Amino acid sequence: MPNLKFNYLYRDSSNYKNFGNVIFANLNNIQLDVIENAIKRNLIDGEFFSAEEWRLPNLFFETQNVDDHKWHEFESLEVINENTKSSPIEKFLIRLEK
Repeated sequence: MPNLKFNYLYRDSSNYKNFGNVIFANLNNIQLDVIENAIKRNLIDGEFFSAEEWRLPNLFFETQNVDDHKWHEFESLEVINENTKSSPIEKFLIRLEK
């Protein structure tokens, strides 16, 4: 069963980037474009989100400047064939709507 990889990043005020991802199970084979649309509907200005609010790991750098913000950027969503135990994508999408 293919899983989904949610790719995102944190970009600080100096434009340094820290990349990360989270794997979700897609047990009901929801189409990728349906999931992407649900994610994009909940982004700030079509691009940003709060990792804390979405309950995703923060990608902040160890040292933060006063100009740094708290927003992360959605990068992409991809289908992967890694079989790992992961949370269902449906639970994640429900969190976004709250």
